[in-house]
Amino acid sequence: MALIETGALERFGFDEADLALMCGSHSSEARHIERTQRMLAKAEASEADLRCGGHTPLSDAVYIDWLKRDFKPGAVCSNCSGKHVGMLAGARSIGESMSGYERPEHPLQVRVKRTVAEVCDLPEGEVRWATDGCTLPTPAFALDRLARLFAKLAAARDEVDGALAVEPRTAALARIYRAMTAYPELVGGEGRFCTTLMEAFDGALVGKVGADGSYAIGVRASEQTRKWGARGAVGIAVKIEDGGIGILYAVVAELLAQMDVGTPAQHAKLTRFHAPEMLNTTGVRTGRLSYSAGLGLGV
Repeated sequence: MALIETGALERFGFDEADLALMCGSHSSEARHIERTQRMLAKAEASEADLRCGGHTPLSDAVYIDWLKRDFKPGAVCSNCSGKHVGMLAGARSIGESMSGYERPEHPLQVRVKRTVAEVCDLPEGEVRWATDGCTLPTPAFALDRLARLFAKLAAARDEVDGALAVEPRTAALARIYRAMTAYPELVGGEGRFCTTLMEAFDGALVGKVGADGSYAIGVRASEQTRKWGARGAVGIAVKIEDGGIGILYAVVAELLAQMDVGTPAQHAKLTRFHAPEMLNTTGVRTGRLSYSAGLGLGV
């Protein structure tokens, strides 16, 4: 959001797919790394300017390939490389140095902090900040604010449909929604939950995983959301206390099923996340997931 408002996308010629990668936590697949490199060229920057380090990829298939090739990942391989390139471009777009773009006191990060607070409808002092694994400042706020943020993403997408003019911030939010849902493979990657979810629901919702077992979804307004009593788009936020990613995806899929979001065919595409096979090393089934709690929505 803050990056879009700097005008960096237009100045450096970033397209919708580039924006999707900036919003993602990608799998370090070849297409992700190659796009990151092209984006660096657009921003007139280099890998040495990035302050995110290489790490084990989020994709098992990519990891196996790297092991076979004895590949040593660099900064462009970071799952957050897209947003880091965006930060470099944003710093340049506001006339500031790219050096130290990741530091909390950098003018770009000051803008980011202000924007996050505004979009979450919070005073700046009520958003706590720490350093993320990729070295960027990362916010902490209550789950209801995360849900509101994603509801705003979906609501903005609804608002721009057929509108002659909208507020700049609404347009920016809708732009993010469009990019993520148009290029879900750049937000996650092959076989990843975020990608599978957005491909299955074909623009009706946007979803993104966060660190330590957090997830957020924005659902566009529909007849179904109106049945829940909502007067517009709906936001959903989930946090698993122990940070478990597998159970996080299962819970998100279960919530969507209980809320009756989408069709049976769409839900079927999430089956391997919703009801994952639990097998031991000899292929014997050792357990299953069960869901005892209901939302009580009456849908």
